Amino acid sequence: MTPTSAETRRPLLEWKLLAGIGVVVALLVVSLFVGQYDIWKNVDGLDMFRETRVPRTIALILAGAAMAMSGLIMQMLTQNRFVEPTTTGTTEWAGLGLLTTLVFFPHASILVRMIVAVVFAFVGTVVFFLFLRRVRLRSSLVVPIVGIMLGAVVSSISTFFALQTQLLQSLGVWFAGSFTSVIAGQYEVLWVVLAVVVAVFFYADKLTVAGLGEDIATNVGLNYSRIVLIGTALVAVASGVVTVVVGNPPFLGLIVPNIVSMLRGDDIRSNLPWVCVLGIGIVTVCDLLGRTIIAPFEMPVSVILGVVGAVVFVVLIVRQTRVA
Repeated sequence: MTPTSAETRRPLLEWKLLAGIGVVVALLVVSLFVGQYDIWKNVDGLDMFRETRVPRTIALILAGAAMAMSGLIMQMLTQNRFVEPTTTGTTEWAGLGLLTTLVFFPHASILVRMIVAVVFAFVGTVVFFLFLRRVRLRSSLVVPIVGIMLGAVVSSISTFFALQTQLLQSLGVWFAGSFTSVIAGQYEVLWVVLAVVVAVFFYADKLTVAGLGEDIATNVGLNYSRIVLIGTALVAVASGVVTVVVGNPPFLGLIVPNIVSMLRGDDIRSNLPWVCVLGIGIVTVCDLLGRTIIAPFEMPVSVILGVVGAVVFVVLIVRQTRVA
């Protein structure tokens, strides 16, 4: 009997999930009406609402779900709780792809930038997985350290070329991890994330089995290498798209899957709705805080997520050390 059998799997829809969805919907409604521009008193308030508030809220939904889901996939495939796109160098590779388009195709559309970023993110994630397969690591804590080191190397390369081409400021703006610049016409590529979510749900059982290890997956007749490749491609697409549109929201893929796994276990299919809802909720709360803490100015979401994620990361390390 496998952990994903019908007898042990929890139902997808239950009252707790519906209550969580209700809370997140309420937060999203609040997000629509929070901002320094008064949409009620100004003549063009309705236009501003359609052009900025609605796209920003949709971007919160898609980006939050995408990064949380990416962390879930990577943690299952690597069998490591400390892995997510920002601790494996995936987002840094996506940033290098974005810089490449800025240098060689300065007038490229956002779709072209997305495609190049996805390709670079895919290459970077494959490099990380190949490294893990070649090297035997005795401690699970070493895995994210290796990923952070690889990401730092790629980031330094991006910074060097950005300095040489006078694009450092542009690169910094893209990596700010803020939803401030999200407006109509610049966020639509994020809808690709919905296709990724559907694909993850379709491959959920296979990804769960692959998370048990190559030997077990092979024994039950699963093509382990192909599933890892598919999972890597899904992570690359989600991370690349989010990086191009909103930048780098750190640690989101670390926080959400760990909370859900501690409460519900490791079945991707039943956990996926929870991961998406919690990811959206955390991003929305951080964005609302960023808009109000130093109003009328705005703090990037990445700053708040970085603080929260760092605390969670330390707590997970302490727990892992005590268990060991």
